Amino acid sequence: MKAMDNAVRAEVLRRLETEYNLQPTKGTKYLRKGVCPSCGKRELYSRSDEPWFIKCGRESKCGEQWHIKELYEDLFDDWSTRAPATDAAPNASADSYLQFARGFDLALIKGWYTQENFWSREAGAGSATVRFALEHGGYWERLIDRPHRFGKQKARFAPGKSPKGYWWCPPCVDLSEVKELWIVEGIFDAIALTHHGIAAVSAMSSGAFPFEALKELARNRGGKLPALVWALDNEPGARRYIRKHAAMARELGYNCNAAQIPQRDRKVDWNDLHQRWQFIDNAEQRADRIHRDIEEARYHGSLLLAETAAEKGVLMYEWRERYEFHFVFENRLYWFKMDLEKFNKAMQQLEGSDRHEDQLLDDKQRREKALRQCGGVVEIANCYPEALYFQRNEVTDESWYYFRVDFPHDEPTVRNTFTGGQVAAASEFKKRLLGMAAGAVFTGSGAQLDKIMRDQLFGLKTVQTIDYVGYSREHGCYVFGDLAVRNGQLERVNAEDYFEFKKLRLKTLQKSIRMEINGDAHDYRTEWLDWLWLCFGAQGLVALTYWFGSLFAEQIRAEFQSFPFLEVTGEAGAGKSTLLMFLWKLLGRQDEEGDDPLKMTKAGLRRWLSQTANMPVVVLEADRSDPEGGQGKAFDFDQFKPLYNGRGLGLTGVKNGGNDTNAPPFRASLVFSQNATVAASEAILTRIVKLHFMRPTVTSASRAAADNLNHLQASDVSHFLLLATKAEQKVLEVFREQVKVHEQTLRAMREIRVERIIKNHAQMLALLDALRLVLPITDEQLRTTREELLAMALDRQGAINADPDEVRTFWDVYEYLQSLSDDPVVNHSKKPDLIAINLNEFAERAAEHKQKLADVATLRTLLKLSRSRPCLDTNRAVDSAVRSAFNQRNPLAQRPATVKCWVFKA
Repeated sequence: MKAMDNAVRAEVLRRLETEYNLQPTKGTKYLRKGVCPSCGKRELYSRSDEPWFIKCGRESKCGEQWHIKELYEDLFDDWSTRAPATDAAPNASADSYLQFARGFDLALIKGWYTQENFWSREAGAGSATVRFALEHGGYWERLIDRPHRFGKQKARFAPGKSPKGYWWCPPCVDLSEVKELWIVEGIFDAIALTHHGIAAVSAMSSGAFPFEALKELARNRGGKLPALVWALDNEPGARRYIRKHAAMARELGYNCNAAQIPQRDRKVDWNDLHQRWQFIDNAEQRADRIHRDIEEARYHGSLLLAETAAEKGVLMYEWRERYEFHFVFENRLYWFKMDLEKFNKAMQQLEGSDRHEDQLLDDKQRREKALRQCGGVVEIANCYPEALYFQRNEVTDESWYYFRVDFPHDEPTVRNTFTGGQVAAASEFKKRLLGMAAGAVFTGSGAQLDKIMRDQLFGLKTVQTIDYVGYSREHGCYVFGDLAVRNGQLERVNAEDYFEFKKLRLKTLQKSIRMEINGDAHDYRTEWLDWLWLCFGAQGLVALTYWFGSLFAEQIRAEFQSFPFLEVTGEAGAGKSTLLMFLWKLLGRQDEEGDDPLKMTKAGLRRWLSQTANMPVVVLEADRSDPEGGQGKAFDFDQFKPLYNGRGLGLTGVKNGGNDTNAPPFRASLVFSQNATVAASEAILTRIVKLHFMRPTVTSASRAAADNLNHLQASDVSHFLLLATKAEQKVLEVFREQVKVHEQTLRAMREIRVERIIKNHAQMLALLDALRLVLPITDEQLRTTREELLAMALDRQGAINADPDEVRTFWDVYEYLQSLSDDPVVNHSKKPDLIAINLNEFAERAAEHKQKLADVATLRTLLKLSRSRPCLDTNRAVDSAVRSAFNQRNPLAQRPATVKCWVFKA
């Protein structure tokens, strides 16, 4: 066991106690009673003196173990800082890396490597490297200082030099004497096996066949060729290459075998195994474990090289001696059943056989031949369905098993779900398999399926699910299609369609929202900010700030209890649609603008509002004059009031036979986009940050900028989304600091009296400050946009105090019409403190005198919210003063004295 640096050891022990509840055991050098992250039992243990590993003590039921560098990469990824090179020790960083990160004995590998440096112009960063010279020129080197800064490039060959056709051989391996030579993938894998007396060379790539090296070895060894063991990484591509390389090597005269490390929950290579073996203190137990792991790897290698299904079935029977089991061969599902009576007869026939080749067989060879003759191997599916994991929706209590179906031909792999009922019955399993994969047929029996599912589903990992796209507050993770961001780190969806973090497996069930997010920073076009400013100025930057702030709406609501709504209004042709569609592209959504809630059912609206988290939901209100809308379709904005605080979208029952209910919270942000001003109660208006766009004066430059914004694709600018979400912690830090500063500034403006207006606009100003972490906003742009936001706050206060333009015009027309005569003209009320108006009649009188009004449908909505003359009733029967005056003037043409009116306080 290698000594651990004291500072690292202290930090590791602190984290193990905090995260896994590992406790020191008195009188021993062990930590025990930790919670295993795999099985959840309190059987986890580690060493207190050298905590390089944590391991589950349930050896037969779990037995999982993790190297500390897997758990805490940040403690082991900057070796130049931890062990800086000096003139006296020029290889100090490389020595420390190889000793502590790789577990190598420096005395064994002394002189095999040097410490060098690498600089990336693209990343603008450098790193120390561990460099190994190659026999035929060039080198291979591993970056050892925070290699994640360089993307996928963690190692590299000398520029312009290719090791094609050759291998890297450890200097201690004498190729002229070895009887068995292992060919592994990486240089560190070869060194790891060398530590345990196994002669190994590195092919340096799974696809590289060391043709020249094998020919040279054959020439030097004459006819005494060593047996080759192809021991590349256990990955689909590498497995194909092992079969291919073994066949090519046999043509050169080599006897070939293979070795494959079983892969369970995570990738394990030979260097990983070497470090696990070092964790075992007892030399006898360590030797036994090494022997068992090597034998198991050889067994899996034999399965890989099996030429027929029958041969593979016999190998599996000999390994475990199970009489019935399923197995896969060339992506077809087979069933093996041992008939002992046939086996005994076959043994007797071979023992009494007169054939010369049978008489030459020893007991083991005779047994193997008898097994092949009596083992019943039957194909039960023309494909291979494999259960990958279990997923559950905790809210609806629905669950599924997620399967992958592979085919022996060139058809692509299919992945989909099976319910519990579909994996429990052969007939249902057969129908579901046919439905999800074309031509996939299962012909096995119910008993066979039961045994297959028992094996596949036992200990199956569980993946947590969310039913929306965006930020999961419970998991602290952004999920966007095939990309996710957690704690500033970008992750791509794995081959099994979920995201795997250190202690979390997560996926989204939401499939209706397509996102085109470009994870490559080199494709990100940054000139869009200048075009946006040229077209929309400070108002465009305010809208951008809201879109940016929406990415953190959940975090802001959790800490500050609210997040504002945005209203975008303006004249026709002012560019609202151009702006909104471009802002959506920044979030990876092409051709998106919003939706009209008037065209949705109540259930559809509820689902639409819950599809995303930390993203805007844009409400496009239907035109009030739309004949399809009608008066009954007038939209009520007040229903959105609870969403300001992220409260529930409404209560529904859960279909589980009980009385459980589901009220999902509002996780997104809300944008109203329309031509007319939002007409709603003061409670809604104070929740809104409003932008109003005027039709601009178009210049050739602004027209070109608008065209450029329209022509940009989501893939050109959606990297903005990743830049923003990866900066989550810094953004929230700036927001917390600045929001208090801006609240004080707004409170100092005596014209603003509503606290909610102050809070909303202070949040927008703080988000504008945070936006500079992601975009190069100039000081002038910042100053102008701040002034715009302050003006918007003042306008919002004014909007609270005043009626909408349509209402003010209505009352102006009312005053004009009433002034035309000493008798009442449109006010039917006989009480001086009330005004009673029949709207249809009012519109008729206004038209007679050529007065312009909003249409009656719009007035019916807006007049309910009249502030200068509050509305008391909308359908009251009134003893009409107008009719009484008319009837007195026209005794022969009497009209009804009672009229249905809208009644206002005078």
